[in-house]
Amino acid sequence: MVNDEYPHWQTVPLRWKDNDVYGHVNNVVHYSVMDTVINTLLIERGGLDIETGEVIGLCVESQCKYHASVSFPGELEVGLRVGHLGRSSVRYEVGMYSKETVIAEGHFVHVFVDRESRRPVPVEGLLRSALEELRTGLG
Repeated sequence: MVNDEYPHWQTVPLRWKDNDVYGHVNNVVHYSVMDTVINTLLIERGGLDIETGEVIGLCVESQCKYHASVSFPGELEVGLRVGHLGRSSVRYEVGMYSKETVIAEGHFVHVFVDRESRRPVPVEGLLRSALEELRTGLG
């Protein structure tokens, strides 16, 4: 499910444990999927070193709107874009699809901070370049 709404796509397989007692993927899994897709991109394209880097991203806001249910077995096609890129923060916008159906849409806001002081730092270098590639002009 690749479309022009999102410049980055990642397939996330659903797992047996993602289903809840109602037989569909539990709502908390959608947040985990957003976090996984965002951080995979930051590590692979933005050079984020989650273990020892001086800069880390802290989630300060997240939201998810659910449109349809999905269940294991299956997979989610997850689209990612940047709606707003500030000096030290970024708002990601995420769409989760299964077989052309919108399952959920959400957003996730990171503030990048110094690992030790937890004070905001500018988004610079490779990290900023990776995020710029995902900008949509919406924010």
